Amino acid sequence: MKNTYIPHPVETDHIQLSPELMELRERLAENVHEVWAKARMDEGYTYGPVRDDVRKTHPCLVPYDELPEFEKEYDRRTALGTLKYILSQGYEITSK
Repeated sequence: MKNTYIPHPVETDHIQLSPELMELRERLAENVHEVWAKARMDEGYTYGPVRDDVRKTHPCLVPYDELPEFEKEYDRRTALGTLKYILSQGYEITSK
């Protein structure tokens, strides 16, 4: 069977985040990593210098601030996309 899936994410390129929301993006990115790492550990993964799905090792099972920059960028893109989607749907994000 041929894969015919074509992603159609909501267009959010026009959404600009305030400096406060850009700061939130970084905290959200860190939490995205924490959630991912906990899920991997719950599946039995441990730290290893290379990813090995058979041995269940992964080099990114480290604190967020120890991740390589390109891995942090992956989490930042996820966080940014989430924040922009929320705003594009008419929601407002405020702080206490």
